[in-house]
Amino acid sequence: MTQRFFNPVATHFGPGSLAELPHIVGAAKVVVVSFPEARALGLIRKLEQLLGNRLAYVIEEVRPNPDVAQLAGLYQRFWQDERACDTVVALGGGSAIDTAKALSVGTGEFEELLALLEDGKPFTPHRLKTLIAIPTTAGTGSEVTPWATIWDATKHKKYSLHLDCTWPKAAIVDPDLMSSLPRNITISTGLDALSHALESIWNVNANPVSDVFAISAAKDIMHCLPLLARDLGNQRLRSAMALAAMKAGLAFSNTKTALAHSISYEMTLRHGLPHGIACSFTLPLVLKMAWGVTPERDAVLQKVFGSDCQAAVGRLRNFLHQLDVRTGFSDHGVSPPEALAMVQAAMQGARGKNFIGAQTIAALP
Repeated sequence: MTQRFFNPVATHFGPGSLAELPHIVGAAKVVVVSFPEARALGLIRKLEQLLGNRLAYVIEEVRPNPDVAQLAGLYQRFWQDERACDTVVALGGGSAIDTAKALSVGTGEFEELLALLEDGKPFTPHRLKTLIAIPTTAGTGSEVTPWATIWDATKHKKYSLHLDCTWPKAAIVDPDLMSSLPRNITISTGLDALSHALESIWNVNANPVSDVFAISAAKDIMHCLPLLARDLGNQRLRSAMALAAMKAGLAFSNTKTALAHSISYEMTLRHGLPHGIACSFTLPLVLKMAWGVTPERDAVLQKVFGSDCQAAVGRLRNFLHQLDVRTGFSDHGVSPPEALAMVQAAMQGARGKNFIGAQTIAALP
């Protein structure tokens, strides 16, 4: 059977690759979308120097888990003068890139965009900006995928933006931009990347090309992340993690995520768990559920973990524990009945249905 792999993002990787931004942008006018701490870290100054008078202005108030309450105002101000820029440059983690993707899609009023997302069908925006993504964390993968997550904390809802036009034109993955990340964010974003890799394997949309990226990413992250957590200034490890996170992004750019992510949305909305922890603390449980479903997927998992299921689950659980991530629902304030209901509901979600064991329900520990 013919299998397809597609990714249109022109990817620039390596220490110092940020210097390629002026060439990528060309003569276009640019708006930068970033996070509040970026200026103090000197990141905005770097872009000002590289872009010169091509930089129109900077949006630097992006918060974690972009919420409709904040996005509505940003969206309205951005599109008030649609001629101010041709290109949006996202500089930051997944939240900055997701915000930039939402801003780049012009539908009229922000409420119209939400209505289209609620409908869940593909649409063609009236107006569009070119997107360039520059991650400052090793985890999101959003720089090489078309997806953006938009949250509504008030209504306990999550929207997924995914159009042909929300693929970034280019991604710049420069490990030098990640050198100042503190330990907790290094771990959380690294675990997000591990989840992307493993979720690409136990996935009904997996293919041989996505498997190559996913296996390599998972093995590299499980080796590098504990070392980096103990040696945050090690640029060799920073580069290895940046590459692994990008490979995980390439893997799930074709498969989408699966059950662990489906569970994570409720954990973030209702229990306030940071995304990287919310999508990774269940990985041992989901691995146990995935093992034995199909010989083909088992063979791929065994390339990461070896041939013994029990040992693999134990290894993954111990890996998370050494990074101070607890792996039980009760560790995060969720009772056993609530946890079972959450897993059952997650199975029925769009991402849950990507899981190869979507027809099974595990006995929760």
